[in-house]
Amino acid sequence: MAEPRQLEFESIIGDLPVHLQNFDGPLDLLLHLIKKQELDIYDIPIALITRQYLEYLELMTELNLDTVGDFLVMAATLIHIKSRTLLPRPDPAQDDAEEDPREALIRRLLEHQKFKAAAELLHEKEIARSAQWQRPDTVVNDVVGSAPEPEVEVDLFSLMAAFRQVLERAKQRPKVMLPPEQIPIETRITQLLERLSETDACGFEDLFEDVQTRSGMVVTFLALLEMIRLKLIRVFQQASFGAIRVYKRAQVDGAPTFQGMTHE
Repeated sequence: MAEPRQLEFESIIGDLPVHLQNFDGPLDLLLHLIKKQELDIYDIPIALITRQYLEYLELMTELNLDTVGDFLVMAATLIHIKSRTLLPRPDPAQDDAEEDPREALIRRLLEHQKFKAAAELLHEKEIARSAQWQRPDTVVNDVVGSAPEPEVEVDLFSLMAAFRQVLERAKQRPKVMLPPEQIPIETRITQLLERLSETDACGFEDLFEDVQTRSGMVVTFLALLEMIRLKLIRVFQQASFGAIRVYKRAQVDGAPTFQGMTHE
């Protein structure tokens, strides 16, 4: 059997932008915020959405995500719309009246929402045809006593929302003086894979229990994103904004691996 291909990692957080080409973009973040706040897409409170969007952007900047530039453009658009709402509305009867930027944004969101719904429908049909990730309902029912809610794969912003909760809860921990944690990304991935090998699935927040500092939590989150990109794990959520669980994928011969990870 050929030796598994090795992937190189950078150990320093500042030099490791996480590549998000397989994740979602600025419009997806806006739809996530609208859904989470149960807002009317036709009547978006721009001030609220802009503030929440900038909070996510701040966290993305700290995480050194490689698509921050795209999100900055949307942030500038939101700020522009917010500033326009403070000005008197132009007379729509004027021939040279400009299009309301909020209406343009709503139209883009609606078009993206339709595209996203179609893509999700195709994805659900693909999953239904594949037995690789189906878990027999009878086994689960024997454990919980009733049929569970269907699980859906988690998007980037649901993961970020859960990570923000981890950071907030960490602030409530007793302050303990500890030496700085300098965990290389590849080492953290190995640790997480070992943890996931001990059980069928693990709660998202449980994977942060053994780190005490913010930098250690950031490394853990980046490691999870990298593991998703490398198809080492799958992350599911019960219902909207429910508990998130992480499942380790079965190793496939010839699949990419990384230094420090053994091929099973």
